[in-house]
Amino acid sequence: MQVREAMSSEILVVGPEHTLRQAARMMSERGIGSAVVIDPDSEGIGIMTERDVLNAIGAGLDCDVERTGAHLTSDVVYAGPQWTIEEAAAAMARGGFRHLVVLDGREVAGVISVRDIMRVWAADRMVGTG
Repeated sequence: MQVREAMSSEILVVGPEHTLRQAARMMSERGIGSAVVIDPDSEGIGIMTERDVLNAIGAGLDCDVERTGAHLTSDVVYAGPQWTIEEAAAAMARGGFRHLVVLDGREVAGVISVRDIMRVWAADRMVGTG
């Protein structure tokens, strides 16, 4: 199975000037663990995860002051929609990530998470035992 079949294509996009609280609130409302951060003044596409928010809170930072652009996950790895689920899982394991931004060319196509991969693998196992 390919990443395009398992990824979430409805993603949360925030700007680098959103506060951590704003981003966390939007992530919580949608029941998701990441937000894609797009800075119109920059070339790169970043990702902010629940872990980034947790690290900021743990460091005693003010979530109403701190901006998402300052708390992006470094070492972003981008998946391609044609990658296999196994390739995405291997990239996550190597990097210690739970989310990968999926790029189709230069456009964000979605995000794939460990939860997405587990859902696919669990469904495959259920089909295989039925």
